[in-house]
Amino acid sequence: MTHTAARPAHGIGSVKPVGWAYDTAPMIVYWELTNACGLACRHCRATAMPDPAPGELSTEQAIALLDDIAGFAGPGEPLPHIVMTGGDPLRRPDLARLVGEATGRGIGVSLAPAVTGLLTRERMEWMKSAGIQAISLSLDGSTAGLHDGVRMVPGTFDATLEALDLAAEVGLPVQVNTLVTETTASDLPAVYELLRGHTLMQWSLFFLISIGRGSELTELSPGEAEKVLLWAQRVGRDAPFRVKTTEAMHYRRLGAAALLRAGKTREEVEAHPMSRAFGIRDGNGIVFVSNTGDVTPSGFLPLSVGNVKESSIVSLYRDDPLMRSLRDPDTFLGRCGRCEYRDWCGGSRARAYAWTGNALESDPLCPYQPKVGA
Repeated sequence: MTHTAARPAHGIGSVKPVGWAYDTAPMIVYWELTNACGLACRHCRATAMPDPAPGELSTEQAIALLDDIAGFAGPGEPLPHIVMTGGDPLRRPDLARLVGEATGRGIGVSLAPAVTGLLTRERMEWMKSAGIQAISLSLDGSTAGLHDGVRMVPGTFDATLEALDLAAEVGLPVQVNTLVTETTASDLPAVYELLRGHTLMQWSLFFLISIGRGSELTELSPGEAEKVLLWAQRVGRDAPFRVKTTEAMHYRRLGAAALLRAGKTREEVEAHPMSRAFGIRDGNGIVFVSNTGDVTPSGFLPLSVGNVKESSIVSLYRDDPLMRSLRDPDTFLGRCGRCEYRDWCGGSRARAYAWTGNALESDPLCPYQPKVGA
């Protein structure tokens, strides 16, 4: 889910950017409340289990974290938005209190629940009344056989569509996430047609990162990924909901390039609604807190920079050398370091790390050959 804020603009190219770097505060804090979950999804980043892991943040530690997150606010800086995720956040007994503590501090909250028996109409009505701004649901296939084969629990496909419709009935905005892998890509048009018959605000195509249980699945080749992104760009023009990507930042390159070919100036591209996503990537506008308090640039980039039990998330985000380097495209290597779109895109730092062991290397999913630099 997205949370936007105005940022200064800069031009594309080799000029040092004056914007698109989220140096003082992230836009989104992804907070893994628990890794407990009733599903066993084949691509799970968290390798979620039926029961909570030892060392999970206590209620008191979680409230202290909310106090710390409130410290991101400053002159001209809005508070980050929190996405409470898991595992399944509905498995946290103190969820209602944590949501209340967050909203009471002026922090917006979205929720990423698992589709299990816990996700009832009553829980959705509570979410709406508690001020939850949006929820996300995962739909990884156009049929029960395809979706349930990923989620590993029969009946999840039907339950997901029912939850999607229930959310519309109670007035909860929904983002639908769909996994993109070598085996799911051909089904994406059918998933799109299915979703057109339902109400959602946004469809996010999540391009697999090979970590956790996701290492058992196969990512697309760069060429095939580019074809999917071009298709998404085409259908997104007329879709009844916004189409975005997760860990495929070069979707922005394709969109910006199309506008430039149409005669738009760089300033006009940066004023386009698409530009609200420019620059956002692992560690730049995004930070992740695990169920035990470890802070990483994102949930898909498992390099801990510290733990909120001992350190302030504000200082970890702002001052850790890794976090600072992830916000500076001048530190990027290979094609990403030379690319004329690097400030707008920046590539997936998580995929670079998963494939090369270096989060500053080029994103191996992007086939683009830069036209500037050497």
